[in-house]
Amino acid sequence: MSSPATDVVRLLTVKGETLAVAESLTGGLVAAEITSVPGASRAFRGSVTAYATELKGELLGVDAGLLAAHGAVDPQVAAQMAAGVRKALGADWGIATTGVAGPDEQDGKPVGTVYVAVDGPASGIPDGGKVTSLRLNGDRAEIRMESVRSVLALLLRELAGEQTGNERAQDTERNGGF
Repeated sequence: MSSPATDVVRLLTVKGETLAVAESLTGGLVAAEITSVPGASRAFRGSVTAYATELKGELLGVDAGLLAAHGAVDPQVAAQMAAGVRKALGADWGIATTGVAGPDEQDGKPVGTVYVAVDGPASGIPDGGKVTSLRLNGDRAEIRMESVRSVLALLLRELAGEQTGNERAQDTERNGGF
């Protein structure tokens, strides 16, 4: 059984597309998960860990007014992070994580509030593509790992939705299937 990161790398490679990652609460765990896959360099451009709120604006182009009004833990911030890293690193796809892993609340948001986002070639939505809002339970490590799993799952759904029947057939043949 393959991991979500393996599936992401495989699908991106089949499509000839690339990925960039913007992380906050996950602190580089998404990038580490992707780069643990052999051959990830064919699809992975890089990542930005913008832990400090001001870096989300400075490095990823998140609107300063949005950050001032809502803080870093916001669905629009996640969407803009995904779109911003995609643009900054010249990738076909951008994914992002922002949230509160604990132990304390942040910007009035309780521990376990997380937003994950994906922005890709077909999103066509200003300020980013799809955002999933999560309310996670557990300790800091569990919240961070579930955030990684969730952003990769969101990306996989988007990648699978874009894949045509011909690409699926080619991928199956490459991987020894029928």
